[in-house]
Amino acid sequence: MKRYNNLFEDIVDINNLLIAHANARKHKTYYSEVKDVDQDPKYYCRKIQELLQTKTYIVSPYTTFERFDGSKIRKISKLPYFPDRIIQWAAMQIVGPIFDKLFIYDTYSSIPGRGIHLGLKRVKKALQDEYNTTYCLKLDIKHFYQSINHEILYNQLLRKFKDKDLLWLFKITIDSYQEGVPIGNYFSQYFANFYLTDFDRYCKEELKIKYYFRYMDDIVILHKNKKFLHWLKRHFDWYLHKNLLLNIKDNWQVFPTNVRGIDFLGYRIFRNYTLLRTSTKTKMKHKMKNINKHQKISYRDNCVIQSYKGWLKHCDSFRLYTKHIQDLEVRYKEQS
Repeated sequence: MKRYNNLFEDIVDINNLLIAHANARKHKTYYSEVKDVDQDPKYYCRKIQELLQTKTYIVSPYTTFERFDGSKIRKISKLPYFPDRIIQWAAMQIVGPIFDKLFIYDTYSSIPGRGIHLGLKRVKKALQDEYNTTYCLKLDIKHFYQSINHEILYNQLLRKFKDKDLLWLFKITIDSYQEGVPIGNYFSQYFANFYLTDFDRYCKEELKIKYYFRYMDDIVILHKNKKFLHWLKRHFDWYLHKNLLLNIKDNWQVFPTNVRGIDFLGYRIFRNYTLLRTSTKTKMKHKMKNINKHQKISYRDNCVIQSYKGWLKHCDSFRLYTKHIQDLEVRYKEQS
């Protein structure tokens, strides 16, 4: 098993740190912290370089707030821009491509070039194998981010990396949060995905599951045999708790794919057509209705319109588009 070494030197290289600042500041140039660093990026990156090289860097306190996400209220925890977010960007510019190689192809969250719409395409393609996709097992992990065990995660990282300096950075970041890993932390996206990688490979390589798809902790498995899927769920209960101290939510389901479609990746996916998820559709209608009340459609309003148009492009949505978005697009163009 390959273990990666000699990465920290590349992370603390001043050019890598400057690029990290350039990437981390995108769409955040109005932040006062970003403006401060922008005044003299090389000076601030030299300070970061010294903190890392001398091991005097301490993870800053988190700012925590709640955000309503669909039907859930999520606790978001963010670190300051300087030095923390720049450091995490610098590390992931070097380490991120290594993580990406470790993930199986059919996991899609937070991986460049492998997002929601590739996942949607893969599930739709799988459903064309009608005989072997008669039933679906759909499940997700209970309190996934909060349940990630620090010791297990660090031991997983030890098996893939042998750079002691990098492992030091990983460890102080993992231990900076009391329970699990925080939603909103750049490292957390990779740590959470990586935490389930052994499980992914177990499913694909040991259990030989052909149609297995994961978006963070949301998992969909397609199979011809309903009894097998029920057995699989019971087996997952044992495997996840024993190896990762995780538990499956009580809302897991096994159902025929032809009857209900698969609610996954923001869509309801049927064998021959795809619909927008009901909650996303309701939210879109509400936002378009509010934008329609504006005397002038702003650039920010148009960004919202185009975002939903992007969702609609990947499903059967002609009526939704013509009823809720088309006229708003025309108005914006006429007012611009």
